[in-house]
Amino acid sequence: MRSILNFYVSSSIHVALTVVSLAIITMLNFEISIDFNLCLFVFLGAITGYNIVKYVGIAGLHHLSLTKNLRLIQVFSFLIFLALLYVLFQLSWNVIIFSALMGLVTLLYILPFFGGGRNLRALAGVKIYVIAFVWSGVTVLLPLIGKTELMQWDVLLEFIQRFLFVFALTLPFEIRDLKFDMANLKTVAQVFGVRKAKIIGVLIILAIILLEFVKVESTIRSLISLILISVLLSILIIKSRIRQTKYYSSLWVEGIPILWCLLLLAMQFIYL
Repeated sequence: MRSILNFYVSSSIHVALTVVSLAIITMLNFEISIDFNLCLFVFLGAITGYNIVKYVGIAGLHHLSLTKNLRLIQVFSFLIFLALLYVLFQLSWNVIIFSALMGLVTLLYILPFFGGGRNLRALAGVKIYVIAFVWSGVTVLLPLIGKTELMQWDVLLEFIQRFLFVFALTLPFEIRDLKFDMANLKTVAQVFGVRKAKIIGVLIILAIILLEFVKVESTIRSLISLILISVLLSILIIKSRIRQTKYYSSLWVEGIPILWCLLLLAMQFIYL
């Protein structure tokens, strides 16, 4: 069971389910039908993107000495990529073009396109904003392309809320990685310290809730589920430590959007 759990987390299946859950939340909030092909595309794309970011450097430097687990992840990722290419051709050109733009940002995150052979991840203070931007684009704008007008107030607010939510969700990871991250990364936890980073996270979550009240159309289901999940995320941020258990951030914190999606689906079923 431990080996299965390790593979589930290490192969990015868990984070992919998190991204898909946020995309479904957008569909539910805007009361559009859940697009199975798009959800599958987001799931496969998240696994491909994250495994490239996490393992391309390792594979290049230690290809001959890869552990059995990493080789398995390599094979798994290649099969996922082939499935991604197949699903890609089931989607509209607008979705494909937007996805390509998000993919380009992901490549800039790992490839040395900037001065001194640096990538986006290495630029001081940029990492968390890049992650939040890409996640917001993929989970808010992508599900709404061709389904509703993107240039409207509620879409803008949903994007801002999602950006802030992912920002707050990333803080426990930054606190955990304080002992590993180089000082020049200038992460929120490095710049402000653990205590202030937690305060910033809670204030951001409060702002997310307040933004829900200024939407033109917001359902009681969306509001209640958002408040419940926000309370849970606040607790996990407050309890974050530099010395965390192995799965505190990578499983429990990152799994909050999955719980949010299930809660929203359950509430919709009850209301129906």
